[in-house]
Formats: sequence, C-alpha cells, structure tokens
Amino acid sequence: MSDTVHAPVTPVDLSRILERQRAAFVHAGPPGAGRRRADLRRLKAEVLKRRAGIMAALKADFGQRSERESAIVELIPLVQSINYLIRHLGGWMKPERRHVSAYFQSGGAWVIRQPVGVVGIIAPWNYPLSLALVPLATAIAAGNRAMIKPSELTPATSVVIGQIIQAAFPPEQVCVVTGDAEMGAAFSALPFDHILFTGSTAVGKKVAAAAAANLTPVTLELGGKSPVVIEPGFPMDRVAQRVAFGKLTNAGQTCIAPDYVLVHEADQQAFVTAYQEAVRKQHPGEYVGSPDYTAILNAHHYARLDHLICDAGAQGAHVVHLGRDSADSHVLAPVLILDVTPAMAVMQEEIFGPVLPVLRYRTLDDAIAFINARPRPLALYYFGDRRAGRDRLLQRTLSGNVMLNGTLLHYAQDDLPFGGVGESGIGAYHGKEGFIQLTHARGVYRQGRFNAADILRPPFGKITDLITNFILR
Repeated sequence: MSDTVHAPVTPVDLSRILERQRAAFVHAGPPGAGRRRADLRRLKAEVLKRRAGIMAALKADFGQRSERESAIVELIPLVQSINYLIRHLGGWMKPERRHVSAYFQSGGAWVIRQPVGVVGIIAPWNYPLSLALVPLATAIAAGNRAMIKPSELTPATSVVIGQIIQAAFPPEQVCVVTGDAEMGAAFSALPFDHILFTGSTAVGKKVAAAAAANLTPVTLELGGKSPVVIEPGFPMDRVAQRVAFGKLTNAGQTCIAPDYVLVHEADQQAFVTAYQEAVRKQHPGEYVGSPDYTAILNAHHYARLDHLICDAGAQGAHVVHLGRDSADSHVLAPVLILDVTPAMAVMQEEIFGPVLPVLRYRTLDDAIAFINARPRPLALYYFGDRRAGRDRLLQRTLSGNVMLNGTLLHYAQDDLPFGGVGESGIGAYHGKEGFIQLTHARGVYRQGRFNAADILRPPFGKITDLITNFILR
C-alpha cells in the first residue's frame, strides 16, 4: 500500500479492476470478524490522520464551507458508523437458528449471512466524504470488496478519498476511480454484486436501468421533497430553531433537508416571525465570507436556485430574502417563500438549497392529502405533542424515516435503517440493515436421521395417505 494517487483509469480499465477484485475475493474467501474490524480501524485511522487535508479539500470544492460544520456533518457520522460496525458485526455474523417443522424435528435449520462479493459505490457531491466512506465501511463490515466512484463535482475531496483508500487497502480490496458522467455510466453498467448509489432520482433511474441489465441488486439513496408538518398551536420558537438548523446545514444541500413547511393557517405569521429570528441567531453576520455558512457548490446550482425563487415571485409568491447574496461566490442567503402554489417550480423540484416554501393547511387531513398527492419523500418531520395527530400522520403517509420534533438527526442514529421508498429510494443501509443489505442470507437445512420425508416417498401406500391427511387437517 502507498500514499500516492492511482493513475487515472478509463472505462475499459473498469472491467479489469472488477475482475481482479472478484478473483481476489474468491481466492481469499470471506474475511473473519477480526480481519473486518482491523480493516475498519485502519480506515478510521487514515481518515483522522488526514483531518486537516479533508477540511481543506471540502473548502476548496465548495469555495466557502465551515470547517466545524464539515467536522460535524462529514467526520462525526463516519467515525460513529465505523465504531458502531466494529462493536456489532461479530453478533451479526453469527448463524441464526430457524424453526424446524414438527415433522422434521430431528433436523436443524439456520441462516448464515455471506458477503456478496464486490460492491460498487457511487457517491454524491453534497457530502462527498461521508457518503462515500460510510457505505464503504458497511461493505467492509459485511465482508465485501469495493470500488468507489466519487462525484466529479468535488475533485479535491476525491483526491483525498483516493489517498485514504490507497494508504489503507490494496487495490484488489478497495479501489477509487474518478471521472466524468461517461465514467459514471460505465461504472454503473459493470456486473457488480451490488450497487449502492446516493444522488438524484433522475440519475438513480439511470443507475437502476444499467444495473438491471446485469441483474445487479441496487440500494438507491435518493431524495425528494421532505415536508415539515407543524401541529396547530405548537411552540413556534422551538419549531423555527430546529427547522432552520435542518434547512441551513450545508446551505440546504442535504437530501433529507426540510423542503417545505405545512403550517396551520392561523399560525403562519407566528412561524415566519420565529423562523426569521432563528436564522438571525444562527447566522448573525453576513453570509458572504461567513465562517459558519456554506456556499452553493457551483454556478449551475446557484442559477438553478435563483430560477426557483424568481419563478415563484413571477407567479405571485411573496419572497422574503433574509440576507445578502453573492452570485460571484455562489453564496445564497436564506429565503422564505410565502403564498406558494403547487404549480410553482419550487414545489415541483427538490430544492437542495436554503429556500423554504411555507404552505397553509386547515386540517391535518388536508396536510396528509397534500403529502400523499406527491412522490413519497425521503424524510418526514412532524412537530407536535398530540399523540392522535402524530399517529394519524404516521399511519396515513409513507416516507423514508420520520423525525418527531426535530430535523436531520434521525440520520445519525446508527441503529435505525436509512433509506427511501418509491421515488426517494430503494433499500436501506446504516447499522444492521446495511449489513443485511450487503450480504446474502443463505438458508441451511440439515436433515435428521428420522423425519417424515423418509416415509412420504414411493412406493406410496396407506401410511402415506394417513400422514398426508393428518398434515392437511
């Protein structure tokens, strides 16, 4: 292993890398728990050793990103996940006893979880470190080898990821390949044993289509418009503080960021006032050049967000700017959009920025109907103390995870599965669910010395009829 960066590869090289990893997997066999833990500890050590370089790379890619926020949203979830996997993978690897029918009682049945082989990981740009390496840690815990394709939109971070991987693992175990959309398309077309993709729904559909040609199973972590529902009369100061935290972390460039708010018509002004105050408290200075506020990744995404704001204003929405912007540095201050209609572009697309539409509802059933009329979201947030309202929302809607009286932090719960449903994703990972997702459940049955099968075979006779009729009673 070295601390240098691999030479760039072409789409033609990808198949050779995959073949080399698969051959190494077959030759070495599934690694034991001790080897997996050692690999995870080595990954963690190499990440922490390069903390300063990681922070510098993230800042270079975004132009303006708080080192403290990067530590909180990139390093802490990664290290926490690795520690959790190390603690629990031994128990997950143990064979699981299963029930044996009374007619086969002298036999035994159990399930063993085996690594699937080589996992392809396609990472996004918004959290380029953690959303590449948390899936990798999960794949390692499950006993697999992996190839990682980071986003081409965060090249500095991709270099650091390559350095981490090359220092920790030989290329026949883990390899990083970089490149543009053409490379990404070639990567997703490889006959991996599993593909884990994090990104947009549009690209996720392309990845799923390419994987289907090889019958490769996929885990798709996508996004969507994650709603916030506020119970009538709930304390708005608490709501606004936590919604602002979820909306402004990474400047809203988060797949589970609150996308829009549904507030009772009598409480809208109270929410708007409280939200403006919460934003001022969290970011009391200018946004341009702020040490605590993240820029939009690039000019393309800045222009996309500006279009959403302008389109809403042109259609009659009331746009409230909560700070000064800078197109040159891609810094977009928080924005509230009131008097929103479903026809506006801001309600048609995932926002992925610090823009928050606010919609009014009359009854909770109206809010539920509004959510159900749209694609199923990756996250759903409910603020309220009334159990009846909370339970009704949980029973009558379907989404990825739900968080009550807060935002984002459900992602940090390692013992909860993380994943979407419908257009927000397929499958889930994190913790045990990630281990299950990236292993094969292999059922094993040991036939005992005596069981019904020894009698229920030709030549059939009266005893066969008696036993058959008894079983079918």
